[in-house]
Amino acid sequence: MASDQKSGFSWLLLLTFITGAATFAVVALLVNIFERKQEARAPFTKVVEVSEVSSDPEPWGLNFPQQYEDYLKTVNDPYTDFGGNHALPPSKLEESPWLKRLFAGYAFSIDYREARGHAHMLADQEVTKRVTDVQQSGACMHCHASIIPTYRRIGLETMGEEATVDKLAEDFRMDAVLAGFKEVSQKKYEEVHAEVEKTPDGMDPESGDPHIGGAHPVSCVDCHDPKTMQIRVTRPGFVLGIDKLAKSDEPVPHLPSVEQWRKDGRQGDYDPNTMATRQEMRSFVCGQCHVEYYCANKMTLTFPWSNGLKMEQLEAEWDTTTFPDGDDFYDYVHKETGTKVYKAQHPEFELWSQGIHARSGVSCSDCHMPYEKVGATKVSSHWVRSPMMNINKACQTCHKIPEEEIKARVDTIQDRTKALIERAAAAMTEMLDAIIAVQKAGASEEQLAPIRKLQRKAMWRLDYIASENSKGFHARQEAARILGESIDYSRQAIAACWKLKLDEGSAEETPAVEE
Repeated sequence: MASDQKSGFSWLLLLTFITGAATFAVVALLVNIFERKQEARAPFTKVVEVSEVSSDPEPWGLNFPQQYEDYLKTVNDPYTDFGGNHALPPSKLEESPWLKRLFAGYAFSIDYREARGHAHMLADQEVTKRVTDVQQSGACMHCHASIIPTYRRIGLETMGEEATVDKLAEDFRMDAVLAGFKEVSQKKYEEVHAEVEKTPDGMDPESGDPHIGGAHPVSCVDCHDPKTMQIRVTRPGFVLGIDKLAKSDEPVPHLPSVEQWRKDGRQGDYDPNTMATRQEMRSFVCGQCHVEYYCANKMTLTFPWSNGLKMEQLEAEWDTTTFPDGDDFYDYVHKETGTKVYKAQHPEFELWSQGIHARSGVSCSDCHMPYEKVGATKVSSHWVRSPMMNINKACQTCHKIPEEEIKARVDTIQDRTKALIERAAAAMTEMLDAIIAVQKAGASEEQLAPIRKLQRKAMWRLDYIASENSKGFHARQEAARILGESIDYSRQAIAACWKLKLDEGSAEETPAVEE
């Protein structure tokens, strides 16, 4: 009897312990869930005030330590085969000597290196020989510096309004930003850099006085509203360019808000900050800078989007553009042949727009700044880098195949594009040799005119894909098509030179350019 009572007491004790442990576990789980929900409701703690003059990213980092920590990682990204970061950016001129001939007469022929992360973008520009050895336009800072407060200050001054730090900090003032942008676009690089350095980059938290901290690379305030943290477009070049695109008749199925604005009667201007979807904005913030544009000092910085986003549509706008002095548009005079040619910048947004990812609704940020979980909070990684450095989060969310297979597919696309680039470059150099030969043989400008047109088309297409940083991945078929056209135009130019037969003492009429 006593043994049964002892056994029953033991079971009761065990049951009590199990019940207590289960209760504790359930309570702990509920507390954890509650804490995570609270954490998700308040994803950040405001430690300091930031405003429209807070171009220094460090104060933002006090409020958003995870994002700031990721932003700083762009300093140390490893180098990838096609783009990315490196302790000392490799010279593209040494890797591909034909670039010196492509850019002969242009600053890129003396210094042209691989791109590095956002945290490097202003420092790298300040020390490149393209700036130290050649007079550059201040328009270059449109994308390399956190320049919007400077545009606003100069714009307010131009408009006759006070430009105190409080006035600069209180509101974005797109009208003043546009006025300042137009005012400085044709100034020299050193002049604009000095203006950026004397613009307040924030407020001293203790005294409330403006802090003059020098120039900063693109930072938080360039993509986020300091009051709401909502992503936004700030660059005047993009605002004007996307409005031109919206007012064109070119279909843009990957930009649904533009199509909707057109259906609603095209009233007023298209404003991405009030009309675009959040998913579109996750590409628009990148498209502010990763695009083709004119940024020298003969006219205001311009995005050539009035006809559409295809390569030949951009080319068509440049073909019909004239400078304020009445001269036809060109970027530089090719030193070897004397032909006025175009220089493609870095048309990632335009090439992405022709690809399968854009048509599928995949934004730039989905791949280069993929979402990740930090505690209970879902955030977009601010470690902006190649998706190949983060395949699991950047690619496998959609592509349920092994990392090795994804990497192999990308390598194949980029290797094939690289091979086509080399073939187009070989055709381009042979074309230059042929043109130089007929010039030495006495070809007239009338005879050279259609050949120069072919040269401009061939070089523009080669440069367009060689300068675009995905090496064909953003739209592989489009990249191959453009390079194929480059090769064709180079060969047409060579054939046109041969048909002149100047070495035989007679000249036949040069055939018309095939569009």
